[in-house]
Amino acid sequence: MTSPAIPRARRRALTGTLTALGLSSVMITTVGAPPASAATWPTPSSSQGVSSTISVSGVRDGGMVRYYGSGDLAGDGQEEGQDPIFKLAAGATLRNVIIGAPGADGIHCEGNCTLQNVWWEDVGEDAATFRGGSTYTVTGGGAKKAADKVFQHNGPGTLNISNFAVSEFKTLYRSCGDCSTQYTRKVNLSNIEVTGTGSTARLVGINVNRNDVATLRGITILNDSSRKVIPCQKYNNNTAVGTGPDSTNCLYAASDITYR
Repeated sequence: MTSPAIPRARRRALTGTLTALGLSSVMITTVGAPPASAATWPTPSSSQGVSSTISVSGVRDGGMVRYYGSGDLAGDGQEEGQDPIFKLAAGATLRNVIIGAPGADGIHCEGNCTLQNVWWEDVGEDAATFRGGSTYTVTGGGAKKAADKVFQHNGPGTLNISNFAVSEFKTLYRSCGDCSTQYTRKVNLSNIEVTGTGSTARLVGINVNRNDVATLRGITILNDSSRKVIPCQKYNNNTAVGTGPDSTNCLYAASDITYR
């Protein structure tokens, strides 16, 4: 991995190059670095309107093009049932993409998938929805302006989110509370940079009655002196039943959360 030379090996909120993953820009968060501004957002190489969902199988490298909804995909509200900009088949990888506004329903993963260095400038209904697989990976990138959820987990399995930046959001991750078929789900957050907005927001929302498990490591929260950001919100389906770490569902310690 190459990146701008800095005096410490552990870096946060910087862009660099991760050639092994094919990333052109990645946000890396670390604990113990000096105060810095939030993650640097990439400049799009060009912009392209999308009027019908783009299907992806295998690997698609977007070359840092900004894709935005047009025509039937021009929605940017919270209406359920919107179509996505991208639909990923099982096993697909989407990387080096910017999703602009309108964002429609972002990305749908129909099975296992990988999102590498994907940035959402203005989240529509959701940034990404995960269905039908067992392991989903989000690495690098960021999302902002999410009036509701960033990542919606409807299928079974585990979602791994790392080296990700989020701001102006309500919930980063939500395990579905009212899907017609329910599962026990897991989410792992690692090296996440969060910018608070002064209003209540949640990093994860999990269903403890379904035995969901969330593991949080290396979380850095900026601009949240009032501690409005809730690391782990517990639900019984859609009923909130508590917050905070425990030994069963919300796996983290105070040392895993750094405030700046």
